[in-house]
Amino acid sequence: MVIALLLIAGGAAAGAFGSLLGLGGGILIVPLLTLGFGLPLREAVGVSLISVIVTSGAAAAVYLERRVADLRLGMTLELFTAAGALVGALIAFLVEERLLAALFAGLLVYSAMSMWRAGRRKGGAPDGVTGYVVRNRGRGAVASVGAGVVSALLGVGGGLVKVPVMHLVMGVPLRVATATSNLMIGVTASAGAIVYLARDGIDPYVAGPVAVGVFVGASIGSRAAHRVPLPQLRILFVAVLLYSAVLMIRRALAVG
Repeated sequence: MVIALLLIAGGAAAGAFGSLLGLGGGILIVPLLTLGFGLPLREAVGVSLISVIVTSGAAAAVYLERRVADLRLGMTLELFTAAGALVGALIAFLVEERLLAALFAGLLVYSAMSMWRAGRRKGGAPDGVTGYVVRNRGRGAVASVGAGVVSALLGVGGGLVKVPVMHLVMGVPLRVATATSNLMIGVTASAGAIVYLARDGIDPYVAGPVAVGVFVGASIGSRAAHRVPLPQLRILFVAVLLYSAVLMIRRALAVG
């Protein structure tokens, strides 16, 4: 019972952060389950994919209702992301756990540095939710395939890649990028989760409590997102990425 309550609490925190940042919560759930509860990394990824689906379902309706998300862009990019997720899920069972952890950490650091540099530059995507023009759609589509692969490999829903790509490469405002990512991550995670379920890679006794907590946290986070100033949202994004990177580097060094 105590472990179940801790899983619910951890899932709630991850869901709140995930809905705020468009990441799906997997970026926190994977380190939480592996480092905090001793779950094997690949099993943690499977549970995380289920949590990402829940986060997307809880947050997407709120962002659509407030007309913050770009539905047309999200539907276009998701076609490419889902294809990548299927490929990533098949690859995941062939990759060594230490390599998975190292890939996770490297991607976190790269995304954090990209977002930090973008915040210090003048110009770029506008800060509002209207009046922007989507550019570089081809590059965005290619990056979305990579996001799908990363999603299934690491259980992060693809938002870790898609949010920086939409904001930095495609010129989408950060708030719109996070909202649009929340729409897509559920479909992306579903594509990968199918393969994990088929290979018995998801523990229902862990996934259940975590999913309950994630739903509560995502519901709260998505409703509070518009109250968070954009500079603070960017700083929060970078801080969460770097913290998770440190945890996963430790994980990569510990797995032997």
